[in-house]
Amino acid sequence: MGAFTKRWVIDRRRSRRQKINLLRKRYGAAKSEADRTAIIKKAQQVSPQMSAEEFLGPMRETAKA
Repeated sequence: MGAFTKRWVIDRRRSRRQKINLLRKRYGAAKSEADRTAIIKKAQQVSPQMSAEEFLGPMRETAKA
């Protein structure tokens, strides 16, 4: 049997994922390097465990395809 997961944990995880996806879209549309740096810092505030490489990973995978 799996561990019991509280609803607020699931909601927090879902909202964090949505915020990260929004920041990835903004990063892709950013023109200057200063904007990109600010977006990466914001992403690390939203999800402190996520490194810059993990933030940019899905974007690089879609660019290769």
